[in-house]
Amino acid sequence: MLLSRVLPSNITLLPTFSNARAAPLRYRHVLAGGAITVPVRRRFAMTIQAREGSPVIDIKPQPLKLLDRRTKLKIAVIGFGNFGQFLARTFAAQGHEILAYSRTDYSDTARSLGVAFFDDQHDLCEQQPDVVLLSTSILSAEAVLRSLPIQRLRRSTLFVDVLSVKEFPRNLFLQLLPPDFDILCTHPMFGPESGKHGWAGLPFAYDKVRIGDSDDRVERCRAFLEIFDREGCRMVEMSCAEHDETAAEIQFLTHTIGRVLAKLDLKSTPINTKGYETLLNLVQNTCSDSYELYNGLFIYNKNSTELIEKLDGALDTTKKELFERLHGIFRKQLFEGSARISVGGGN
Repeated sequence: MLLSRVLPSNITLLPTFSNARAAPLRYRHVLAGGAITVPVRRRFAMTIQAREGSPVIDIKPQPLKLLDRRTKLKIAVIGFGNFGQFLARTFAAQGHEILAYSRTDYSDTARSLGVAFFDDQHDLCEQQPDVVLLSTSILSAEAVLRSLPIQRLRRSTLFVDVLSVKEFPRNLFLQLLPPDFDILCTHPMFGPESGKHGWAGLPFAYDKVRIGDSDDRVERCRAFLEIFDREGCRMVEMSCAEHDETAAEIQFLTHTIGRVLAKLDLKSTPINTKGYETLLNLVQNTCSDSYELYNGLFIYNKNSTELIEKLDGALDTTKKELFERLHGIFRKQLFEGSARISVGGGN
């Protein structure tokens, strides 16, 4: 044994075994003899015992950590468009190994970000990533997921999506992925425009749909979520159903109002008010996203149909109130004017 080369001749090595997964080991300091117990590998410890027995002093019990708190992940980004690049930039900056695949050739962009770009899904999956991140459009998500050669991945791979709707990818993952795969549905509630100055304070919604009980799976999920936590995101754990119900009002309504205002072709003026500036900014922020995203928010969130009907009804109600008030003013002016004319003619 290698330790015998450095230990005094009066030291013998006695193996000590533990059946507990995380049983604490006691580190004992030897004064003139005695023993010291040291961990050698998982569930295994070794006691170094001096031949001349001497009293020992316990310094501090230490648990044996079976799993290193690994913070560096190998993340495969599927869909390396604007949003995929936006996320990959921060992932890489935190020291994670990033792989990317996209139908469009983004190899130059990937190289500038320190990302390994693949133009073949099989080659990417053979790299055995810890995490597969689906960052496609909502409309193409199913086709892309079905095309992935998941048989080339480890059976314990963590699949994550960052789509703007949540029940749709949740059901898609549960339907198409083998039961051994972990599933984490997430939605960074920001994008390249709203997050260009940092992510601090911006909401990040997530749902641990299916995460295995083993230490390494729990740790991997924690390490991925920590990426956003480290950037200062406001972490919000909520179910996919709750997310979609809330996001219909928060996101789809915002995009709808912005696109309606865009149809008016609003222009900046020399006398802009703060409220008008807000409307102009809303148009810019919403219309900078693709119409494909907006369409996906409508098609794949069942709450959006009800919301747009409510919006249409609210506009009709507002118009009705305005015209009824206007009609009342005209009637009052008409009849009061007629009365004055009649009174004047009688004199």
